Amino acid sequence: MTVYLTDLGLVNALGDSKQTIAPALFSGAKGLAKCDWIPGATTYTAPVLSALPSLPPALARYQSRNAQLAQAALLQLHDTLNVVRQRYQPGRIAVVAGTSTSGIAEGERAVAAQVEQGAVPADYQYAAQEIGNLGPLVAQLTGARGVAYTLSTACSSSAHALASAQRLLDSDMADAVIAGGADSLCRLTVNGFAALDSVSDAPCVPFSRNRCGINIGEAAAFFVVTREPLVHDIELMGAGASSDAHHISAPDPAGTGAELAIKRALQQAQLNPSSVNYVNLHGTGTPLNDAMEAGVIDRLFPHRPLCSSSKGQLGHTLGAAGANEAALMWLALNEGDGKLPPHCYDGEYDPEIAALNLVEVGQRLDTSGARVYLSNSFAFGGNNAAIIVGRRDGY
Repeated sequence: MTVYLTDLGLVNALGDSKQTIAPALFSGAKGLAKCDWIPGATTYTAPVLSALPSLPPALARYQSRNAQLAQAALLQLHDTLNVVRQRYQPGRIAVVAGTSTSGIAEGERAVAAQVEQGAVPADYQYAAQEIGNLGPLVAQLTGARGVAYTLSTACSSSAHALASAQRLLDSDMADAVIAGGADSLCRLTVNGFAALDSVSDAPCVPFSRNRCGINIGEAAAFFVVTREPLVHDIELMGAGASSDAHHISAPDPAGTGAELAIKRALQQAQLNPSSVNYVNLHGTGTPLNDAMEAGVIDRLFPHRPLCSSSKGQLGHTLGAAGANEAALMWLALNEGDGKLPPHCYDGEYDPEIAALNLVEVGQRLDTSGARVYLSNSFAFGGNNAAIIVGRRDGY
């Protein structure tokens, strides 16, 4: 069954709409800023700088930065959601959302107030930080009354949300699905990755010989997924997943689970590896991840498709990364001139890992034929996901 990513709402460190993010993305702009949250050290994060909307008063118990990011993305879908609600019954509109931080930043502030002042703030409610709140919240914000749930598989959460949306449509459990994810910056995550020696003290440089870790970002990206192209005709061609459980935080150096997820996405899309024109790499900038992923891409795609990691521009947006990076491919496919997200780093590719064909700023693909784009998301515990989106007939 053909499934379409018919519309997109997006906010990240490059802007607060598709219209502002696209030109910044393709020009190679960076949304990284210095951060002093790690005691005795410095890192960079990728914050959303634009003002965020507050939740409606009736949903104030969910008020958090994470919820506000989601609301900012969902408001961009207002017109499309009106069409969806007119076409389908509310009980046939589903929601699948991915997150890993939820509203934990609000919990941090509540704990700090308890320690410093002896009581949590009067307006603090645990519901704001509960890990499962995002899916039901999105349903209430959009009027969806079908299945609504939250996935949390670390950095592959929202990629799995898109795959789940596809399955809900294929199984006729819904006629439309609002799918994506949101994750907000918080001290817990930044310091947690620092404790793993995974955070870079400079802007991250994926696949560079000088890479030493990640920068964490925040974002929200939500798609309206349907069986018909209500607004745009970009297809969700295939999705693959695996759980290799190699290690709680480190990737399998052989990339066995990552490779399996990609193969499953290709199989579902009924495509050969040679059909892939572009790969959006997971590309975190950590020594182990980049070495593993380069090897997998080199083995699976001997025709050397163009590749790039968005982490040098947007940081690692954790649970939102899968949808956020699928959104970057959606923006590229929606452009009529074949622009691709560039690979932003220091230009010193690591000679010790498999060579990749990295996208330079301004580089383009021929749009006369099919365009097939793959995005990888590899998470803690070996929770791997691969998403393929594209246009079969050119544009």
